[in-house]
Amino acid sequence: MSIYVIGDLHLSFSAEKPMDIFGFNWENHAEKIKQNWISKVNEEDTVILPGDFSWATYLEDTYKDFEFLNRLPGKKILSKGNHDYWWTTLTKMREFLKENNFDNIDFLFNNSYCIENKIITGTRGWINSWKSEENYKILKRENDRLILSIEDGIKKYGDNYEIITFIHYPPFYKENEIPKEIDFINTLKIYDIKKCYYAHLHGESHKDAFEGSNDGIDYKLVSSDYLKFDLLKIN
Repeated sequence: MSIYVIGDLHLSFSAEKPMDIFGFNWENHAEKIKQNWISKVNEEDTVILPGDFSWATYLEDTYKDFEFLNRLPGKKILSKGNHDYWWTTLTKMREFLKENNFDNIDFLFNNSYCIENKIITGTRGWINSWKSEENYKILKRENDRLILSIEDGIKKYGDNYEIITFIHYPPFYKENEIPKEIDFINTLKIYDIKKCYYAHLHGESHKDAFEGSNDGIDYKLVSSDYLKFDLLKIN
């Protein structure tokens, strides 16, 4: 069984939000994702989708987007992005999936999963502007959610498995000095997490992405356009 990741599907089967306004590479992007997906993912595989799955505003409007996802092979685990306005409580989202027989999809939200001896954890994150009091409050809340996710994994699966973290927002940007007070990075260090995948950055902002190792942690950008609408195999 393999684990794949791709962020920012930005599906809009029920919303008037064509992504090709952001560049010619976004033309027919859902079909590109579909073809790349079915070419490599098997039913026993798992795909992590770290945020910005659907442009829908309300959960009931996501039906066609989830229908598209449900028809693709593999188990899918979604976490929240900044454009997932439809996101609600875990109970309501799972009820929605059950009512519509979307049986190979679940959510990463204050919880965790163990797949191929890897503990899957994560949260949305936020704009990494620690100088703004309002942003810092949200960053702290999101870091608390990450800790809940990690602690849930350790409690359920033990502390002998590798923990991998998925955050929608970049934990930091390439050109920025990395301040010691960024909670996400400290949390990754405390729990000895060595791999962090993030999304959110598109187009020209790809240049702001930090990829590679920093202080023992490997970071990788996995937004769909950065991956050329293909899936990255991580295990």
